Amino acid sequence: MKIHYLEPEFAIADAITPQDLTDIRDQGFRTVICNRRPGEEGFEDEQSFKEAASEAGLEWVCVPVSPGEYSDADVETFGKALEHSPSPVLGFCRTGRRAVHMWAHARAQEPSCNIPLLLKAAHEAGHDPQPIQEMLQK
Repeated sequence: MKIHYLEPEFAIADAITPQDLTDIRDQGFRTVICNRRPGEEGFEDEQSFKEAASEAGLEWVCVPVSPGEYSDADVETFGKALEHSPSPVLGFCRTGRRAVHMWAHARAQEPSCNIPLLLKAAHEAGHDPQPIQEMLQK
């Protein structure tokens, strides 16, 4: 599991397992946002993740999305989770790409959003900022 901070209270990770949730808590996270869809390889059973998160004392939020397919409702749900969940928050999917895209979309809705800093954070976390920039321009 690789964790990359995009801002002080939000980080992304690639695929995690239910067993990773105790370690995630021990690293200081208080909420986990999952962007994986039920049935994906390695995420066949969301219930085991929910239970492990609960046992670890973590808030669990699931906003399942397909890569590159982010509805306004998905972005709004993700943004509300960022705003109202205990922080720091860890977002994850299979590679971290959906988590960084959802974060970028949610933050871009804020009037004070600095798009160049947002793109820089994504790049520093190992993700190509070009697709994010193209999505935000639509």
